[in-house]
Amino acid sequence: MVTSGIIHLTFIVHAVCGAPEIYSWIQKLSEKDNQFDHARSQCFADPRTESKIGQNFNGRKSNELNSSFINRLTLWWYTPIPLLGAKKDLEMKDLFLLNEGNSSSYLVPLWEKYWIPTVKNYNLKKKNLKKQIKTYESRHGTNLQTIEKLNKQLHRLKPPSIAGNLFKMFKYELISAMAIKVLSDTIQFVNPFILHELIGFISKPHGDLWIGIAYAVGLFIASELRSFLFNYHNFIMFRMSVKIQNVLMSAVYKKTLRLSNIARKDKTVGEIVNLMAIDAERFQTITPQIQLYWSAPYQCILALIFLFIIMGYSAIPGIFVMVTVVPLNIFCSKWVRGWNMRQMKLKDERAKMCNEVLNGIKVIKFYAWELPMKAMIEKIRKQELVCILKSALVRYSIDVFNWSSPFLVGFFSFTTFTLSDQEHHILTPQIAFVSLTLFNMLRQPMTQVGMLIQQTVQAIVSNKRLKDFLVADELDPDAIQRSLDIGQTLAPIEVKNAKFSWEANSEEQETQKIGDLHDINLEIEYKNLIAVVGKVGSGKSSLLSALLGEMEKLHGLVRIHGNLAYVPQQAWIQNLPLKENILFGKPFDKDLYEAVIDACALRPDLAILPHGDMTEIGEKGINLSGGQKARVSLARAVYQNYDVYLLDDPLSAVDSHVGKHIFEKVIGPNGMLRNKTRILVTHGINFLQDMDTIIHIDDGRIIDIGSYDELISHKEKFAKLIEDAKTEKKDPEGSVNSQEMVENSEISLNDENEVVRKEKFSRQISTVSTKVQNGTSNTDDLKVPLQTEIRERNQRLKKEQKLIQKEKVETGRVKMSVYKQYAKAATYKRSFVFLLMYFVYAVVQMLRNVWLSNWSDDEAKHEHGHTKISLGERLGVYAFLGFSESLSLTCSLLALILGGLKASTNLHSPLLYNILRSPMSFFDTTPIGRVLNRFGKDIDVCDSSLPANFRYVTMTIISILSTLLIIIITNPIFGAVVIPLAGIYIYSLRYYVPTSRQLKRLESTHRSPIYSHFGETIQGASTIRAFGKNDDFIEMCYKKVDAFVRIKYMSIIANRWLAVRLEFIGNSVVLFAALFGVLSHEWGWLSSAGLVGLSVSYALNITNNLNQFTRQLGDLETNIVAVERIKEYTDIPNEAPWTYPGIVVPPKWPSFGKVQFDSYATRYRPGLDLVIKNISAVIEPSERVGIVGRTGAGKSSLTLALFRMIEASEGRIIIDDIEVDKIGLHDLRSNLTIIPQDPVLFSGTLRFNLDPFNRYSDDEIWLALELAHLKEFASSLPNGLNHVISEGGDNISVGQRQLVCLARALLRRSRILILDEATAAVDLATDSLIQETIRHEFKNSTVITIAHRLNTILDYDRVMVLDKGEIKEFDTPPNLLADPNSIFAKMIKDAKIQKS
Repeated sequence: MVTSGIIHLTFIVHAVCGAPEIYSWIQKLSEKDNQFDHARSQCFADPRTESKIGQNFNGRKSNELNSSFINRLTLWWYTPIPLLGAKKDLEMKDLFLLNEGNSSSYLVPLWEKYWIPTVKNYNLKKKNLKKQIKTYESRHGTNLQTIEKLNKQLHRLKPPSIAGNLFKMFKYELISAMAIKVLSDTIQFVNPFILHELIGFISKPHGDLWIGIAYAVGLFIASELRSFLFNYHNFIMFRMSVKIQNVLMSAVYKKTLRLSNIARKDKTVGEIVNLMAIDAERFQTITPQIQLYWSAPYQCILALIFLFIIMGYSAIPGIFVMVTVVPLNIFCSKWVRGWNMRQMKLKDERAKMCNEVLNGIKVIKFYAWELPMKAMIEKIRKQELVCILKSALVRYSIDVFNWSSPFLVGFFSFTTFTLSDQEHHILTPQIAFVSLTLFNMLRQPMTQVGMLIQQTVQAIVSNKRLKDFLVADELDPDAIQRSLDIGQTLAPIEVKNAKFSWEANSEEQETQKIGDLHDINLEIEYKNLIAVVGKVGSGKSSLLSALLGEMEKLHGLVRIHGNLAYVPQQAWIQNLPLKENILFGKPFDKDLYEAVIDACALRPDLAILPHGDMTEIGEKGINLSGGQKARVSLARAVYQNYDVYLLDDPLSAVDSHVGKHIFEKVIGPNGMLRNKTRILVTHGINFLQDMDTIIHIDDGRIIDIGSYDELISHKEKFAKLIEDAKTEKKDPEGSVNSQEMVENSEISLNDENEVVRKEKFSRQISTVSTKVQNGTSNTDDLKVPLQTEIRERNQRLKKEQKLIQKEKVETGRVKMSVYKQYAKAATYKRSFVFLLMYFVYAVVQMLRNVWLSNWSDDEAKHEHGHTKISLGERLGVYAFLGFSESLSLTCSLLALILGGLKASTNLHSPLLYNILRSPMSFFDTTPIGRVLNRFGKDIDVCDSSLPANFRYVTMTIISILSTLLIIIITNPIFGAVVIPLAGIYIYSLRYYVPTSRQLKRLESTHRSPIYSHFGETIQGASTIRAFGKNDDFIEMCYKKVDAFVRIKYMSIIANRWLAVRLEFIGNSVVLFAALFGVLSHEWGWLSSAGLVGLSVSYALNITNNLNQFTRQLGDLETNIVAVERIKEYTDIPNEAPWTYPGIVVPPKWPSFGKVQFDSYATRYRPGLDLVIKNISAVIEPSERVGIVGRTGAGKSSLTLALFRMIEASEGRIIIDDIEVDKIGLHDLRSNLTIIPQDPVLFSGTLRFNLDPFNRYSDDEIWLALELAHLKEFASSLPNGLNHVISEGGDNISVGQRQLVCLARALLRRSRILILDEATAAVDLATDSLIQETIRHEFKNSTVITIAHRLNTILDYDRVMVLDKGEIKEFDTPPNLLADPNSIFAKMIKDAKIQKS
């Protein structure tokens, strides 16, 4: 212990008690051992002997735990932060580090200590009830009553309480805060008692001055003591709120990594992000207020008791009013709760749609779907705003009643008091202003009740959502028996009589679900190379998922020996440097790393990336091509050096010659993984003869297992599969050119340990920015120096910016233009009405209180000969002013509601419109989490927080001005102290405001990385689990959450730091108002006790008003930053207009399909090198042209140019005699069709994904599905076209997703069709059928195909060969093949395709 409050206070009491002896002991003051020295010494803390806190971090160590009791009480230890904040804009390094007790690493284990046992108990009860139901159904199936009873028990089974477990964690802090709050609330009621005596003193003509001064000082001491207690209570509760937010954010993150696929299907990315962004935040918001559940009634009861003492039975009508308020509030809160729940569901839906739109923005732009997508989001938004309007109307109506309740209590009490006995019940200043003080003291808890109920309703909704998520099904860690033992005698993979499903409880249903696996029996031998083959959707990827534990095992045995590594079909790439993506948390081993780079054919890519392997990769690998991402994903797995490798068709995304290189150097019998067990899912037949075993899967069952020769000679289905794919055939030469060999090819990986799996990525075209020059992946050039050449080139390059820029943090004061923009969004008219009516409300309130003061002085004036105003007139005017006050407040709040709603509409719509109008370069360089933060948290702030902030800031400003005005009018001498007190106030604000503002901005910018990391983790959860990297990612989450909480904690302490100082100023106002009242009475300047009572009762409120004003001003500056951030994204540059006024393309354009490139060149952004150079070519109508080239040759860039995703730097593109840059983007894009590289689907029905806007009939859609070879699959679905596709299309295979994209194209039927590696994820037989469909259905269209499978374009009219952005060859396939030295002929030879 470094300090003790008890000892400190004890010696303070001793010192005070020893004060009378000061005269007799004056000579002993020099001695060391006296009470004053003891008291002084306790103002300093003892040195801490040992502290581990903050030793492992770089930054400023907090002095909080090393400070003394009085230091903590005044928060003096925090002072260096505002002193620094006033001089410069704060950065993270300037802030104090978190104390150990506030960090995730301390809090999360504590949470799990209480939470996990309660969840286990809940799951056990649930399991037992289900078991009972099942047993009863099997034995007594006819007794429906008992089964129904058990089902009700199951339905009523309550999940464990989040609040209950949080209480167990923080019970001591909560109880301490409660004890302090009891003292604070009780001491608060000392002031009315002292005021009663003070007014009594002033009412007497003569009295001892020292008694009056004692009363004034007593008011100050009581107020200051209450301030210290109240602020320390707030400090404890706010600190606890930050801890709770930390716990819940981390708990949601950890749960995400354990979610089963069944549970994950019900939770969209947007919904899960909202749990962390909004629901956890709501717990943090309500925590500081929870003491109000007992404190508000306690304060009201004390106030009513005092009223009863002063006014007797006349206080009963007032008590009746107060009693009426409580049930009314409870009833309305239940009413509002339904709308809040509805609003949260709509918010989730909107977040989900925004997330999907942002993830699929390229496809949306290709199809010109921006406006319909905007309409869908706006439709959800309108429903959301209706819920906000309804709940706001009810809430603010209750607020008007709550705010009017002190007046109603006063009116009915005064009426009863004066009318019940007109002769004896005289309204004196003592009765009037002590009552008025009590009414004002009633106002605060009553106004807080409204806010508390609103927050409670929101917290109840959030509590249910969090609870449902935290008890959702998890992956069963025991479904697979894992062992790290490996060896020749142990089968690395053993599966016996296993059944797997993607759905829950599938064993109860006889019908087979799509994607289920049945009767799986496997025993893989050590170091074997296994191929898994089958048609699209047969269950190949599901088999690998089952081995990884991602599917639910219904029965059977699965045993794995050694660590698993997994390369998913769709690579999951992190927003990190390429090197870090490959290392994936494993220590750097230079030799192994170099060997992996070479074997995975990444050396040429490093040569063309601007910073080599330190180049930052954008979100989802946005600045890599599909082939590059696949190779990085493979390199990551190879570098881990695990025992068993599950490879889900990693070769489909790469060019054929690169695929051959990777097979020979990595996967094949002589590759780096030759000493590992490998299971390769493949659609190709080139390498099947090199396999030790081949597994043939069809319809979720293994139908054949054996060697290639066994299966081809004895198994008809396998032979047919091979026959269907015979367009590609093993080249008899089969050897690799010696020049293609890599020096390190003899390196093989020995047995080591660890684990991976699959997830969704969006295979983006290489659309970005950081390609400085193009290059090839020719295996002849694979040995490029890794570091030196890159360094030399980097020295020649201009200093380049990072791809993903650090989020912009505004500095200095929030500009007035931001406030003006919000007022404009709310409309100036409504903003003016709100301010005007609130001003009228404040003026009327002042008049009512002055009238009361005048009324209370009636008796004294009457004694001096003044005419007495009748009681009826007094009560009538008082009532009129009170009801006028309520009416003004109603009008003001109504204008605020309507203005806030209009602002919400006018901020969201332009933001959404502008984001959809942004060029692709914006999405390439901006993390999706950052954009979602605008649509999520920032819009939520504008919806719910800003209107309340403006209301409370206006209220407190007017209250402070009213108080000062009243005091100065009654006591002009008070003006002398206003200036120094205002100086201290402004001086305090000078340090606080810039500090608070910058902390809030830092808080906003450190929130986005949490969401980005969280979103990235959700998408890569299965890959993270497969590699066994859960703990590493949880640690990353802890660091990001701790950084956010560190700022939030500093921000909260800033509020408390200021509150202590402001309340001192407020209490000084009370002191001087009372003191000058006493002195004015003594000197004969003021004889009205009523005016003194009025000024002191107003002064007693100023402390709270000053505090509230600063807090609300800080919150307003904090929250108005949301408008600033929305404005930032509303002002980003747009791409070209969607349509040009007056320019209309001819109907059915293009009618021929002629495409002409005229000296065309383009770059991704100004300042970067050209990616396409000097392209001049003509593609004739109905011609089929194949585009080929090495990785980075510019193939995808050419398709982007056609759709004007990137604009021309030189030259032009002409389609059917119309220059494409002369027409609107929608006129262009809606008339072209592309089947893109990334098969993007949206959550919704299959029909919605094919025809989002109901332009086609069901018959047309079924015909398109039949032509796309999806009719059989769609017909087998229980709901047919209404089958629900999960977010990103995760519940169907990648191949099926690409066929859905083909069906889209068949519906559009435009004269120009572009296929961008569109069949990479389907088997060869299906590819052949697709090519046949395209030949037949698009025979009158111009077809441009970018192909990895060169056999698909051999029958095309012409082939364009690109290299480094230029056309190297453009001729018919026979002419190109006739020249053995042509690039195309060499590529065909590399791919081992027969030239017949």
